[in-house]
Amino acid sequence: MLSCKEATRLMSEEQDRALTVRERTALRYHTLLCVGCTRYRRHLDVLRRAAERFRKGMFEQE
Repeated sequence: MLSCKEATRLMSEEQDRALTVRERTALRYHTLLCVGCTRYRRHLDVLRRAAERFRKGMFEQE
């Protein structure tokens, strides 16, 4: 099983690249069992969406 450190690294990497089937499976298994990493993933998603909205707002004002 992945450690939390490995899981959070993969969560960050999946923002920039597609994970392999093996990585996705290991990450899914880990997050099913780890509440802390599940929360971390949700926080990353919130930050990503906020950054996208901010970026879109910046370009609309120009």
